[in-house]
Amino acid sequence: MNIRFATAGAGVAAALCGALLSAPVFGEESQQASMGTPPLQYRQECAACHIAYPPGMLPAESWRRILNGLDHHFGTNASLDLASVKQLESWLVTHAARPAPAGRLAPEDRITRSTWFMAEHDEIPASTWRHPAVRSASNCAACHTRADQGNFDERTIRIPR
Repeated sequence: MNIRFATAGAGVAAALCGALLSAPVFGEESQQASMGTPPLQYRQECAACHIAYPPGMLPAESWRRILNGLDHHFGTNASLDLASVKQLESWLVTHAARPAPAGRLAPEDRITRSTWFMAEHDEIPASTWRHPAVRSASNCAACHTRADQGNFDERTIRIPR
């Protein structure tokens, strides 16, 4: 084999691996760098009821299912017009996590029931989830002081007592 072609092939492989490694990872803790600025619609519509979850917390297929079921969004009718759904879908899917490996899927497309979430929070006692300032595992901002910025760094955690 020609050494020039072998070197070029290795360069292409390295570039592809680098691109894959820089893509959001399913369940990645800090998402702010990979998600860019959320569209105003996402902040207005989704963050009106809960934090604007970073797209890298779920794979694209989960986001699609969630957006296609907004009329019964976890017990609430969160319906939006078709144009808004398409805009949100485009942004969420573009910044979604790579497809989850087998066994790491988020049951019912719930971030809080995913294997990675449970592993990250396995040391949290049940009493913390019931604390009046927390109330639910989906209330990330109760402990993650910069969750609204997509930052879930452990150095910014303040667990209510």
